[in-house]
Amino acid sequence: MMRFLLAAGALVLAGNTAFGASAINKDTEPRTLIVTEGGSKTELALAAGETVEFCANGCFVTMPNGDREALTGSETIEISGGVARIK
Repeated sequence: MMRFLLAAGALVLAGNTAFGASAINKDTEPRTLIVTEGGSKTELALAAGETVEFCANGCFVTMPNGDREALTGSETIEISGGVARIK
């Protein structure tokens, strides 16, 4: 029984780390977010209509309009009309 509980706990912990923040580009043209995670910057290009997951352990994101936000890894960024909103 103890072995089962440990295995179930490990699956729950592993499942939580697999998910991260997501970004949805609802525009008809590509948009770019700049993600700073662990001290390194990466450009995250989103094609029109694309959804991507990123930032599993927290990061900073620079939005298309230049605003910078801190994410914990559970948020959804929705880009529409060139404006990004965190939900």
